[in-house]
Amino acid sequence: MTPVRRTFLQSAFSVCASHFLNPSAVAQNNNALAAAQINPERTFTPTPGSWRTFEVTTRVEIAPPSSSTRVWLPVPCVNSAWQTSLNNSFSSNGDSQMTSDGGQGVKMLLTEFKAGNSKGVIELSSTVRTQNRQDLSGNSSDSMVHESSDNLAYFTRSTELLPTDGIVLKTALQITKGVHSEELKVRAIYDWVVNNAWREPKVRGCGEGDIKLMLETGNLGGKCADINALFVGMCRSLKIPARDLYGIRLVPSLFGYKELSGNPSSLKGAQHCRAEVYLQKRGWVAMDPADVAKVMRQETPDWIKSPLSPVVKPVYQTLFGGWEGNWLAWNSAHDVKLPKSQGPKLGFMMYPIAENNEGRFDSYSPDTFKYQITARELM
Repeated sequence: MTPVRRTFLQSAFSVCASHFLNPSAVAQNNNALAAAQINPERTFTPTPGSWRTFEVTTRVEIAPPSSSTRVWLPVPCVNSAWQTSLNNSFSSNGDSQMTSDGGQGVKMLLTEFKAGNSKGVIELSSTVRTQNRQDLSGNSSDSMVHESSDNLAYFTRSTELLPTDGIVLKTALQITKGVHSEELKVRAIYDWVVNNAWREPKVRGCGEGDIKLMLETGNLGGKCADINALFVGMCRSLKIPARDLYGIRLVPSLFGYKELSGNPSSLKGAQHCRAEVYLQKRGWVAMDPADVAKVMRQETPDWIKSPLSPVVKPVYQTLFGGWEGNWLAWNSAHDVKLPKSQGPKLGFMMYPIAENNEGRFDSYSPDTFKYQITARELM
């Protein structure tokens, strides 16, 4: 086997073999779960202020490649008032380099393996800090981050899966008819998505986000990349800047919601897309109607049909303007071009991607395309 090469980026650190959750966080979560079992009147009140630091590790194993094989792993590249992307380190017996898509600033680790008899191995670790958000609490702040007009226009653009004309615009105009304030228009779209779209567990991965097809067929069932894309696309159609944020849940929710949790020892299927809108008096504001739909459909054995039920209402209220910091964002890009790829652009990059001369691997099948993602909270 080719000797393993190890590269360290920024402040280097060793890739740890053990992956665990901060014991204090485990205790808090166990208490929250116990309280939720006793009291059906749930609470979901993530409060900003305390930062949490996580190390997230992705390990990929490629069977001895019969042809040239390339692997792309997403790297956190979001820095904001609620997330700081810190250090990265990686090791591989292939040819690895940190790179980007070249257009939208999507950071990724690209590894190339030549055909041969050795199994390909890559391990990437990234450190991030996150915190809870409540963007609509209190008065608007003079310290809010003001975006340039060019940046805001960029986040109203149409993409391949998010057209902003035709049925998307028509639907958004119908939803917001008679509504004049920007924030109330956003609220109307959020409520419409919560009440009309639904979580469909049979959809693979996080969905595809083809909102034109969803509206034309009337099939509004999907997962986060579908439901939040619907919200983002309709906001954009009204020239309200909005964006999807593609990421992954890291650890359990401290409020006892199993569907809003990640299992840090195995984050298979923990990928999750969230959303933001830019309000002129508030700046970027957190949104997540898809997680409301997830709680309605999967938090209890029965499908809850009302967002005002005792289980759903706290989440429904909070995810308009806030979210819990047990999640990281990789990026906010659409129509991602992978460097050195022979395949088409990605609608979004939230999963490990690989391809060889025969085509793309199935990123939604981590047991076949062998990869494992784990997280640990740093003390």
